[in-house]
Amino acid sequence: MTDPRPPAQALAFIGGGNMASAIIGGLRRQGVAGQSIQVVEPLAEQRERLRSQWDVHVLAHADASLARAELVVWAVKPQACAQAAQQAGPHTAGALHLSVAAGITTDSMAAWLGSQRIVRAMPNTPALVGRGITGLFARPAVSVQEKQSIETIIATTGQWVWLQAEEQLDAVTALSGSGPAYVFYFLEAMVDAGVQMGLTADHARRLAIATFSGSSALADASNETLEVLRERVTSKGGTTYAALSAMQASGVKGQFIAAMRAAQSRARELGEEFGRQ
Repeated sequence: MTDPRPPAQALAFIGGGNMASAIIGGLRRQGVAGQSIQVVEPLAEQRERLRSQWDVHVLAHADASLARAELVVWAVKPQACAQAAQQAGPHTAGALHLSVAAGITTDSMAAWLGSQRIVRAMPNTPALVGRGITGLFARPAVSVQEKQSIETIIATTGQWVWLQAEEQLDAVTALSGSGPAYVFYFLEAMVDAGVQMGLTADHARRLAIATFSGSSALADASNETLEVLRERVTSKGGTTYAALSAMQASGVKGQFIAAMRAAQSRARELGEEFGRQ
């Protein structure tokens, strides 16, 4: 069983945006000392926010002080990853690397960093409230102990799953990485419909969010399939039946699957586009 406590090690984050902030916040809440965390973040406003909120050491640019990091988390946008690796890589040769850069393959990271000890991750934004789920893939050079160390870091943001093939991360990106936006999109539609049917915007929002949250909790707690759970709400000729029939007639399920496949394809394209630099 993985020790739930984050490891006592020096950490460096390349990039200090939302995902880095989610992980840093989780680590600090678990008792990791701020002085053991460095963050390279070019934006002055973001550096100040990280410093004031989490009491971590912030840098405008990568420098030799990064050499003390035992784990480096690459939390930059895919188009900035190659340049960031060129700047920080020379100082982090001895570290274990965790990349959350969307689409960037571990082959690209290995070529840029000159290291095989790389784990690639696809988290999602519910990590900001400790309810995320992260897909993980490790190169063969990553030891069992190092994988456990990664797990204790990711555990501060929520759940995780280990994948056997790196290309599966494109599917994870399409499903759970982009998934929160799908949920918010559907919630928007439910709220708009509620208002059109005479509810206040506040009531419609509360009802929609609680319905999603409660239904997810029920599915998580139940041993039944999603199909069975859906059928239990759907009486023949009833209101739910009418709604689902309208969705089926509009091809909502097929369109939704096509949208996710588009996200999967774009994740693959990002790796091809920005992984060659």
